[in-house]
Amino acid sequence: MIRKPKMASSSASNSPCAACKFLRRKCMPGCIFAPYFPPEEPQKFANVHKIFGASNVTKLLNELPPHQREDAVNSLAYEAEARIKDPVYGCVGAISVLQRQVHRLQSELDAANADLIRYACGEMPVLSPHQIRPIQLGGRRLSNAGVNNFYQGHGLPISSHPLWSSSDDHQIHERGRGGEGEM
Repeated sequence: MIRKPKMASSSASNSPCAACKFLRRKCMPGCIFAPYFPPEEPQKFANVHKIFGASNVTKLLNELPPHQREDAVNSLAYEAEARIKDPVYGCVGAISVLQRQVHRLQSELDAANADLIRYACGEMPVLSPHQIRPIQLGGRRLSNAGVNNFYQGHGLPISSHPLWSSSDDHQIHERGRGGEGEM
């Protein structure tokens, strides 16, 4: 699919493109920057110019076929913004953080799947929905909502009564405080 770049031509609005405005030059009708750096986005070109230089960007765009230029400019703009935020690592730093997050979440998923297999094989006690504690995932707290539906939807049994009574729970708390149930 060939995409035509959005024409932010300087001739249509009589306003120079963001590149020509930044470089303080007249924006000609055949300006290579005009379709990709509209006057409404001056920071986009400023970032690209600061990191790559206008001359290098001009050479790059002239060497590319027209249907690849928009993607190239978007990539340059993304990398430039990343380099400004993180001068040492740029995009690689963001990718590295995301890869570590994926590995951490994958290991959590593997552990949860192992628990489900042990549970399905009867190696773990049956838990009632209120005994399952919410977990933290990516900074968000997940609740027990839908736990019954998940387990029952996957053919796993759910106990309708807790494994211990509230009096057992009370005795445990009393022991911790030095109450009557202390040993």
